[in-house]
Amino acid sequence: MKRARARASTPRVHAVASRRLALSILLALATVAGTTHAAAASADASAAADAADANFDRSMLAGAGQNTTDLSRFERGNFVPAGTYSVDLFLNEAPVGRTDVRLAAPSPDASATPCVTQALLDTLGLHPTDLSDALLAEMADPAACVDITRVIPGASLGFDLGDLRLDAGVPQAFLGRVARGYVDPKYWDAGVTAGLLNYNLNSYRTSAGGLHQTSTYLGLDAGLNLGAWRIRHDSTLNWQSGTAGAGSSHHWQNIATYAQRDLTALRAQLTVGDSWTGGEIFDSFGLRGVQIATDDRMQPQSLRGYAPTVRGVADSNAKVVVRQNGMLIYQTTVAPGPFVIDDLYATGYGGDLEVSVTEASGRVHTFSVPYASVPQLLRPGVNRFSIAAGQMRAQAIENEPNVVQATLQHGFTNLLTGYAGVVGSPGYGAVLLGSALNTRYGAFAMDITGARTRIPGLGSMSGQSVRLSYSKIMAPTGTSLSVAAYRYSTSGYLSLRDAARARDYAQRGLPVFASGPAQPILINGVPVAGLLTPEQQAALAGVNYTGVIDTAGVDRQRDNFSINLSQRLGTAGGSLYVTGSARDYWNRGGTDTQFQVGYNNSIGRLNYNVSASRERNLFGRSENRFMLNLTIPLGNGAHAPILTSALSRSGSDATQEQATVSGTAGDNDQFNYGVTATHDSGRDSGAVGTSGSVNAGYRGSHVQLNAGFGAGSGYSQASFNLAGGIVAHPGGVTFGQPLGDTVGIVEAQDAAGARVINAAGLKIGHAGYALIPYLTPYQLNRIDIDPAGLSLDVQLDNTSAQIAPRAGAVVLIKFKSESGRFVLIQTRLPDGKMLPFGAEVDDARGTPVGVVGQAGRIMVRVPHASGRLSVQWQDQDVTRTCSLPYHLKAHDKAKRAAGTIEQIEATCEPSRDTAQVAGSGT
Repeated sequence: MKRARARASTPRVHAVASRRLALSILLALATVAGTTHAAAASADASAAADAADANFDRSMLAGAGQNTTDLSRFERGNFVPAGTYSVDLFLNEAPVGRTDVRLAAPSPDASATPCVTQALLDTLGLHPTDLSDALLAEMADPAACVDITRVIPGASLGFDLGDLRLDAGVPQAFLGRVARGYVDPKYWDAGVTAGLLNYNLNSYRTSAGGLHQTSTYLGLDAGLNLGAWRIRHDSTLNWQSGTAGAGSSHHWQNIATYAQRDLTALRAQLTVGDSWTGGEIFDSFGLRGVQIATDDRMQPQSLRGYAPTVRGVADSNAKVVVRQNGMLIYQTTVAPGPFVIDDLYATGYGGDLEVSVTEASGRVHTFSVPYASVPQLLRPGVNRFSIAAGQMRAQAIENEPNVVQATLQHGFTNLLTGYAGVVGSPGYGAVLLGSALNTRYGAFAMDITGARTRIPGLGSMSGQSVRLSYSKIMAPTGTSLSVAAYRYSTSGYLSLRDAARARDYAQRGLPVFASGPAQPILINGVPVAGLLTPEQQAALAGVNYTGVIDTAGVDRQRDNFSINLSQRLGTAGGSLYVTGSARDYWNRGGTDTQFQVGYNNSIGRLNYNVSASRERNLFGRSENRFMLNLTIPLGNGAHAPILTSALSRSGSDATQEQATVSGTAGDNDQFNYGVTATHDSGRDSGAVGTSGSVNAGYRGSHVQLNAGFGAGSGYSQASFNLAGGIVAHPGGVTFGQPLGDTVGIVEAQDAAGARVINAAGLKIGHAGYALIPYLTPYQLNRIDIDPAGLSLDVQLDNTSAQIAPRAGAVVLIKFKSESGRFVLIQTRLPDGKMLPFGAEVDDARGTPVGVVGQAGRIMVRVPHASGRLSVQWQDQDVTRTCSLPYHLKAHDKAKRAAGTIEQIEATCEPSRDTAQVAGSGT
């Protein structure tokens, strides 16, 4: 009885010990269990239910079941020892979170079942009514165990010991009205105190026509998490070597520096410092001040919306630069062929993305990605608001004005959403009213903005702007019209950003409004193009390069139309896509038109694409490009290379033929490579003849590396890119892949080399940590570890966990592990007899660590080279115990690495401090 009381005082059962206790017996009974399950599969439903409670015949075990006196508790079903378990909780198959649940058994030989408490009901989001005071008191009693059926009729709780998972099945009538994907804010994890650094170093060197130039870009995103606050600083450093008589230059840019925290009750974020406003109602702009805005990510996944992607084509190893509102926000190097950039940091929803592609030859072509601020429908009762006050930040404005802005959206019904906004600044004011409709013909939105601007020296001007938008996906025809927007503005209308520029130009004595397109820079009457980079061309022209050379003064836009359409042409007809924009102005002639039209299909394993596009060069001149792209794998293996061939024609007579072989290598595709051959003809291409390039990259757990080299007629090019993330946390400093907004640190001591499935190529380092570069905030994220390849001396308590981090958090996900010497012990009693099959084995702390298998063998992991284990079993009505001393040899790392199991022999000695106890053993 003394031993029984000692066990009762330790209610928490370690998951691994519990699994080991049951698994050893279940493996031994596999033959009989397989027979029973086969019989159950062939019976009807009622017979299957009876079979689940079938007794196992011990005589079918090896040795006719002799020496198997301690198996009674394992003979019926999957035995679950009583205790407290940390489990993944599921409600009607949907993940809810992770929590501790107590399981109790009505008798020592019975399998334990989950006990319902008020805390468990709260975690599940269940609030049953009409519960008696006696039942509530029993649920609060730690010595009682209430079954779920007494609380909610028809409900069930199923526990999976192997996966540490508790499944709650609840009738729909008892479920609260909670949106899919909802996670209670009390489970949002703010993370740990940590410092973050994201870096992206890109260097690009060209040599052409006797000119050599190196362009180096460093993007830094630093952060510090202190409690509920996240401090962030995003900046870029661009260095340009001197050439063509111009000196070297460098330019540092502050994109954003701010402190931010959640306002959970408002489902909003408080931001203080240099940041960007949202673009749901008005165009986004840089702000130095304070803003409070709802964060849709705090809504359940089913109540959320949209983000831009940059697509283009590079003719060689090219440098791609992305600017928004004149500010450099991204630079990278791409291989020849089509490219996609979908990892831009969010700097707001408004403002076209200006993309410039600098080829290895120095030729530059640019295009813009239209990004209209289309209002979004909201569900009934959902609100979205923002309030911002401070000073406008704009690179092209010297006299940055103060500004105040407020917006509000509200979902009235499933049909109607209304929205409004006001914005004010010295000399400027605007009011917007709009609504959105959801109909079977598609989603419509319309708003009208009235604005008044006072320009020093020019008086006041007033105008209106009407915006219409439409969205529709027609599944029967395969048509997806994701965005179609039209805006018409009267001649007196100016947006906030244009008004601020106009007032600034007037105060500085500059031309306020543009009067015509920018004129190209000429040398001997010929436009400068070809080998010079934009910086070189600007230096040659004697102007300061800040991006694409724009017209002098402010454009007053009149019409703006944009469309994004895709059409599937039957099951085998391929698909067609159209993306384009057209705009014209009150103060200058002509229409600025850009488009991409393409067709995709396949013939067997051959995929092909035909496309046409219009792009602008550095000086605003438009040119059309036509392209045929063919792709086919060169083999059937997982790492078979891919051949891509392309034929393109642009300008009047520029033609290019290109072939690329690319592929990946490594167990996790961590290596990539590409070899390209290109032939150019036509003077407009800037290069005539044949060129070639090679690219190689590596994506590891701690860094991403890419390098490339190319050469052609009269030029050569080399590039290098290094990117990664660093996090300093309470456990040390961990290096990893480039970081997203919200990251996780996996802690699994002694589990170095185990793979973390959440990111490609991610493994736990020697210090026991791994950096998960991106997590989804306010949602449950499942973290999985693949233990394959771990030493037998290491055992993870669990390999899966769930976490719901707050935005910007660095969350620490701990995986408990046991480290020791894995050994197979051949045991005997002093009289030479074997220990009974199924006897329980405890360590020195009294924690179950295994059971005795057949022939008296014990497979166990011990923490030290020598020590004692305790063995206990039931012999009729007598509880018997013995002490098992063990002594291991010196650790042989070579054998352990090869997976060799260490084997020893030991005699179980009668316990000197525990007498045999007669009785039931309870």
